[in-house]
Amino acid sequence: MSEGIVRLAEALDDENMIGHTRSFVDDIKNGLDMMQRNLHPWLHDIAGSSWQGVLCLGMGGSAAGGDFLSILCDRFGTLPVKTSRSYEIPAWWNEQHLIIATSHSGNTEETISAVEIAANNGGTIIVISSGGVLAGLSELHENVHLISSPGGQPPRTAFGHLFSRQLALLNQLNILPEMIDDEMISRLQTANESCDIIADPEGSIASLALSLMEHDIALLGPNELHPALVRMKNQFNENSARFARIGVVPEMNHNEIVAWGGIGDNSDPKSSEQGLLILTWDAIGQRVEQRMDWFVANCPTETAWRIHGEGETLIEALLHLCITMDWLSIALGLLHGKDPASIEPIHALKAHLQSVD
Repeated sequence: MSEGIVRLAEALDDENMIGHTRSFVDDIKNGLDMMQRNLHPWLHDIAGSSWQGVLCLGMGGSAAGGDFLSILCDRFGTLPVKTSRSYEIPAWWNEQHLIIATSHSGNTEETISAVEIAANNGGTIIVISSGGVLAGLSELHENVHLISSPGGQPPRTAFGHLFSRQLALLNQLNILPEMIDDEMISRLQTANESCDIIADPEGSIASLALSLMEHDIALLGPNELHPALVRMKNQFNENSARFARIGVVPEMNHNEIVAWGGIGDNSDPKSSEQGLLILTWDAIGQRVEQRMDWFVANCPTETAWRIHGEGETLIEALLHLCITMDWLSIALGLLHGKDPASIEPIHALKAHLQSVD
């Protein structure tokens, strides 16, 4: 397999997805450093406001950071954070809710629409983008502010750029404590290097990708890892052109567990054909871990793998899982003969929408 996956990468990786994945941890570090060096002049006024919550607007890979911020704020934050993926803004929103609008390109039409609604209704919006229409809105509206991010790569590979800016912003607003230090960056870099499928084409990531080729993919994990589960599903969808389904514990124990079966006669027979990826980390609650252990022991599939998010803190475990899933989805795409950057159905839909505009 070693020569095969290297040859596939040379033939198929036209947009340097492997290179962007290698830079993931550096992107996080550089984003945090940039935010610390460049304190935006409007930040003082925003930090002094009495916010009721934060609404994150975005789509696809640009929306992922909002999910991560939400789960982190549920545990460690001073305000609730919600994510909205829509042309609209929620009916409960008011101008006491700060808006963070993220679009790597700056041209995501759903996000532009939602930002314009909020801007015209007295909202305070912080745009994180590499340019485009969204960046331009900061010049048209005094209540829209811009944090620039590097461009020139697929949005799903820009997560390090975008999330680091979101995270640093909430820290500067005293909504989240400082969560990433140099030692964590070093550990994450080591993890990233160990997952590199070109440097180690016979390693566990490439081997797992090979094992998943003939299986439907199911993802299971505890509620606090839900953002990683969603991002993993999306990476399989785009990088590998594969479906993936999500089960979150304990919720799936009250419904989906019946479809898996294992102890009944009415379960879906295809459940035994699924490749189950179980996401864990060191601080899973005891009762949740007991539920997951029972499920693994009683579900009918014979193909299950544990993917452990290393690190004692939730944010390190989440970022470690991001690294693993990025490399795994790229490896699986290559093994299927797919350019991991290719997203032709998305381009086709955008072209259709432009033609009927």
